Amino acid sequence: MTDYDIEAVDRLPFASAEKSERYRTENYQGAVGLNWYTSDPTLQATMAYYLQPDELAFAEPLLSRIGELMGGPVARWAEETDRNPPRLERYDRWGHDISRVVMPPSFVESKRAVLNAQAELREDARRAGVNPTLMLFTSNYLLDQADIGMGCALGTGGGMVQALVAAYAPSDVRDHVLAKFASGEWAGETAQLLTERTGGSDLGALETTATRHGDAWLLNGFKWFASNCNGEAFIVLAKPEGAPDSGRGVANFLVLRTRRDGSRNGVRIRRLKDKLGTRSVASGEVEFVDAEAFLLSGEPTADAGAADGKGLGRMMELTNAARLGIAQFALGNARRALVESLCYTRSRQAFGDKLIDKPLMRRKLAEMIVDVEAAQALVFDGMGFANHRQPRRVRQRIAVPVTKLKACRLGITMASDAIEIHGGNGYIESWPVARLLRDAQVNTIWEGPDNILCLDVKRGIEKANAHEPLLQRLHDAVSVSDDSSDGVTTRLVSQRIEDLDAAITAWTKLDGAVAEARLFPLAQFMGDVYAGALLIEQAAWERDSGRGDRKALVARLYAQRYLADRGPLRGIDAENDEVIERFDELAEGALRL
Repeated sequence: MTDYDIEAVDRLPFASAEKSERYRTENYQGAVGLNWYTSDPTLQATMAYYLQPDELAFAEPLLSRIGELMGGPVARWAEETDRNPPRLERYDRWGHDISRVVMPPSFVESKRAVLNAQAELREDARRAGVNPTLMLFTSNYLLDQADIGMGCALGTGGGMVQALVAAYAPSDVRDHVLAKFASGEWAGETAQLLTERTGGSDLGALETTATRHGDAWLLNGFKWFASNCNGEAFIVLAKPEGAPDSGRGVANFLVLRTRRDGSRNGVRIRRLKDKLGTRSVASGEVEFVDAEAFLLSGEPTADAGAADGKGLGRMMELTNAARLGIAQFALGNARRALVESLCYTRSRQAFGDKLIDKPLMRRKLAEMIVDVEAAQALVFDGMGFANHRQPRRVRQRIAVPVTKLKACRLGITMASDAIEIHGGNGYIESWPVARLLRDAQVNTIWEGPDNILCLDVKRGIEKANAHEPLLQRLHDAVSVSDDSSDGVTTRLVSQRIEDLDAAITAWTKLDGAVAEARLFPLAQFMGDVYAGALLIEQAAWERDSGRGDRKALVARLYAQRYLADRGPLRGIDAENDEVIERFDELAEGALRL
């Protein structure tokens, strides 16, 4: 320490070198600056769980580079963008409405770096003949730990736009749009414009109108929430004139920022939203004034006017696929909250010890570690990737809303826990965890809040018997474990799978209003058992591959907390406590510094 580092308060009578160590700035670097792949043993184990050895050897150097990028420059740019968010230039010098969103340099630099890194990953994978899907999914998970706003901007329907345009748009529009995507020019330049003032999730009540104009349409209306509204191509829900004023009258349209003739389209941004969080993605109110649009649907039907009656259903199918991405956002929030908490408690001293050595703090951190690993198991399994225990897998229809419900709620509670762990510092914006809570809250809203997810579970059960493949997935997961690994936990989870089956059957016999009211505990039950079964499956693989039994500990702690009947004393009379006895193993498996 130099004389320049010593302030007057450091010379007070009760100051000491030991006390000054408690608030030395360099001790509190947190997650930023770490390589978020190499410092995450759990994620590395997940890659080994899903990839073949040659694929893993190929993937790890690429993911290490991306982990360094996300934990370093991208994380720092995210903080800068949060402090200096996008701004709207509504008019030019002559008063013309130009509706131009000006993105901060930090966002532009970050977006360019992320897209370049992911493009390089795709190209390297193509040359090596390796499927890049899991690596790209993992890259997005690492990005989400830095900035879910950027994740939203880069993931708002690009694949959806291309699929619908390829199937339905006029040939000249199709060729133009697909060429823009092929060149990479429109990466991260798309959005879904659904929500109106008439009622958020009640999309059948929307007011935006479409009028036929040659082989195109003219849209007039007002979208109340439009994320990534600075993009170039939008999927917009509207009702063609003559269509019924209901969900059957809703159709999908493509709206581009520029008309076919090169002139500016009738897309006006009234204002940007002053949001609680996710400030890096520009969200605004968008008005359409005779905006040129193209119908993205099949042949019209008599009872749906110019729409085919499937527009809303088609959008919901695509939206449901996007829900897993939102669950991944929440998982990124939760993981970042955990890392910041581990870093802080390893540095902060109070009452004679570091915080991480205090039994109550170890209990809290252990719960956070277990919850993050359970959510990670759900989110990765939801993609339908094959793993070493289940070589043939398909994506689960009903698992997506269940996973989003559980993961998004966890993102909020984890961020809140991280603030509490940091104490007053956590409540201050110059520390890293206040933004996590502000950002995490939106995940329960994007692509449907809890109640909408529960209604989707209802539809899945009633219309597609979607619970049956989920129950089969759970049975398959626990079947790979034998009693030699952790028989008590395996039997407990197996019994809860049977209980879940019985609960679903009982729910189907309830009257309508009562059945709807009980959807939430049913969906929670599904998520709790689903995560427990996946942890059992992972623990069996870890043991059989000679990687130890840490995941069995995680599965056991999870089952004890969420699935066990802990008796009238709630486990307080238990003779031992693995959280205390094996905490170091848990923590070292969660974060390697």
